[in-house]
Amino acid sequence: MDIASLLSPEFVLCKHSSSSKKRVLEEISEHLHAQLPHLETSTLFKALIAREKLGSTGIGNGIAIPHCRISDCNKNIAMLITLDKGIDFGSIDNGLVDIIFVLLVPEHATDNHLKTLAQIAETFSDNDILQQVRAADDIQTLISAVTTPV
Repeated sequence: MDIASLLSPEFVLCKHSSSSKKRVLEEISEHLHAQLPHLETSTLFKALIAREKLGSTGIGNGIAIPHCRISDCNKNIAMLITLDKGIDFGSIDNGLVDIIFVLLVPEHATDNHLKTLAQIAETFSDNDILQQVRAADDIQTLISAVTTPV
C-alpha cells in the first residue's frame, strides 16, 4: 500500500506544537477519535503507549513511526504530523523528533502492516523528501512532499 492512498488532509497536522511524547500520543488519539468516532481515544492511546513500551518507534533522523493494531479498525489508517520543534521520543539516535507518521492497522493485518511500515521508513530515508516535509508550511504541501515522487 502506498502512502498516497493512506493520507488525507483530515489526518495531517502541519507545524503542530506539542510538549512531549506522551502528550503528542494523547493528541494523536484525540484527533483520530474526532475523525473516526468509532475508535475510542483511550483505546488508541493505550495501544500506542503499549507499543512504545516495547521500544521507541523513533527511528532516528527526527522521525518517529508510532504504530499499532486496533481491533475496531477495518483498514489501514495513517496520520502525518510535523512539529514546530522537536521532542524527545527516545529515538535510537537520541535525537529529537519533529516528524511523526502514525499507522493504525486492523488487528490481524500482520503482513500488510510490516510492508507498509517498511515503505514509510523507506520514504522517510530520502533526504530530499525530509527537506520538503520540514519546509512545508501547510497541509497540502506536506501531503505532496510525501506522496509525489522526487
